Amino acid sequence: MSTEPDPSPRAPQVDAALLRGLTQRRFPRRAMLRSAGAGGGLLGMSSLLAACGIAGSESREGSHKVDWAAYWRDQKRTGELNFANWPLYIDSEHGKSESLALFSKASGIKVDYEAVIQNDAPFYATIEPLLAAQESTGYDIIVMTNGWYLTQLINGNFLVELDHSKLPNFARYASPLVKDPNYDPGNKFSVTWQTGFTGIAYNTKFIKRPITSFNDLADPAFKGHVGMMNDNTEIGSAALLRMGIKPENSTPEQWQESTKWLEKQRELVLGYYDQSYIQYLENEDTWITQAWSGDIFQANLSGYPHLKYVVPKEGQIAWHDNMLIPRQAQNPLSALDWMNFYYTPKISGIVEDWVNYVCPVPMAQEYISTVLKDPTVANSSLVFPSAAINQQSYEYYVYKDYDEYQTWNDIYNPIIE
Repeated sequence: MSTEPDPSPRAPQVDAALLRGLTQRRFPRRAMLRSAGAGGGLLGMSSLLAACGIAGSESREGSHKVDWAAYWRDQKRTGELNFANWPLYIDSEHGKSESLALFSKASGIKVDYEAVIQNDAPFYATIEPLLAAQESTGYDIIVMTNGWYLTQLINGNFLVELDHSKLPNFARYASPLVKDPNYDPGNKFSVTWQTGFTGIAYNTKFIKRPITSFNDLADPAFKGHVGMMNDNTEIGSAALLRMGIKPENSTPEQWQESTKWLEKQRELVLGYYDQSYIQYLENEDTWITQAWSGDIFQANLSGYPHLKYVVPKEGQIAWHDNMLIPRQAQNPLSALDWMNFYYTPKISGIVEDWVNYVCPVPMAQEYISTVLKDPTVANSSLVFPSAAINQQSYEYYVYKDYDEYQTWNDIYNPIIE
């Protein structure tokens, strides 16, 4: 195993206790519904926009430019870190995180970790008024998915620009998949926590031929047993990939053209689902569906080995959950210390062996295999994809402004309504 540097900037590395790998079925991470008006329980789009102060076509801009070099020079170490994340999205044994305990022991930083983010839209609505008023959110790290709300945080000047001189482990160990993303060029404001893929899954008990393409989701032989996402970003991106168009480079004219296939396909679709799509697939109501890679990996380990995840020949979407430092954070140096600590094979390996999405640190594979001795996770292409799979993975479109975002919604929402 290769030698890695001390993940703590101030203290020797501490040996970790071995984790025992998977212990339970994970909480549905991708429960978020980003499409306007999709699903009950979320804020209505008009009220959400009003609450967030972005009902117009222009995003809110910060009141002044920041000298970030001076900002970081002025910061003092506090010994505290307040970390907001999604439920069950870090390693945990009996309610305690080994990775966080190692961080505290190595750095002397006490971590207040709160699993308070259920989905991006309501969380954004909660923190945006505080950020707009230049008040603290109470968090030093928040984790949010690339998409409209993360873009709003960047455009609104609501995030701290990262000091990459304090993140050498990110430069050394981060996967090319998470470096220089289209939603945050140069990783100025974000480093990835976990990644996932959106592709196709099918039940090999009912479908005997190979599934290779998005066109298989429109095979009449599967009528009434096809599942699609009710997230308009997902269905739109899939339709664009089917046309041979990378979503990140697409145009409104291509968005409109892609709906022709979706409209034709509708008569075959059993339903447009949120996270519940996996239940319909496991219950054999659907035989083939849009799917998230992490769900299928966990389903295979939970008694459904006949479910198979496929990277369509046209490509798949890669989505990223990102660590961000909100403005007015009280402990930004502690946030950078954790980010740097996390981006080592050992610590990311400990987290990955429990979380099982796509690891942002490829060398964690060796740690999981040789130290944690968990070949199921270490050898999975859904956790450690090959370079070839990464090259088949594309990004969501990044909206230039609210008007463009609303155009996407207006085009794709009628498909799932």
